[in-house]
Amino acid sequence: MSGADTKGHVLIVEDEKNLARYLQLELENEGFTTDVVYDGPAGLAKAYENVHDLILLDIMLPELSGIEVCRRVREVSQIPIIMITARGEVPDIVTGLDSGANDYVTKPFSIEELFARIRTQLRRKETKGNQDLLIGDLRILPNARRVFKADKEILLTPREFDLLNFLVQHKEQAVSREQILSSVWGFDFMGNTNVVDVYIRYLRNKMEDGSSIKLIHTVRGIGYTLRE
Repeated sequence: MSGADTKGHVLIVEDEKNLARYLQLELENEGFTTDVVYDGPAGLAKAYENVHDLILLDIMLPELSGIEVCRRVREVSQIPIIMITARGEVPDIVTGLDSGANDYVTKPFSIEELFARIRTQLRRKETKGNQDLLIGDLRILPNARRVFKADKEILLTPREFDLLNFLVQHKEQAVSREQILSSVWGFDFMGNTNVVDVYIRYLRNKMEDGSSIKLIHTVRGIGYTLRE
């Protein structure tokens, strides 16, 4: 959490200023600290500061949609994101979740429901943050962004770590090059999917290093999967 005296630091990105103020007052009364912004670019800039524990993110925002903000945040952070939608239509919800959101609430919502969802996400974050990930003979420290093999550290570039983290989060699943490119490089990346193959090769060279244990497997006609 952001501080010993608070329950957490929440970023509110909501263009309805009355609702934003209401959320701010309720959260602060509950013991949270908050930042409030009213459009997509400001929300993205604040999220990039990496000082928050959770983001409340409206879908319908000026200049840059909440979906777009969520996708870009997911390129660099796994911070919990709760989307706020006015319509509650299935396509909005699905798009929000597919863009990387952890949960959603539909306007109008009760503050008690929102608090319950916030508590759930913060508990999950704390649990995940305290757990090392063990894959084969690898030990991955997500918060520290470090990887060890048999207690010897493997030095990864930020992009290599993000790629490995994506594969770990989708362990045992076949993911396409397009999915990897969108999630790790970002939907607006102007290159082609060949860059995925290049970075997979980098990871294999560093992680496997002549070992008989192969973790990253090619799925013919689809892409890649990570499995023990």
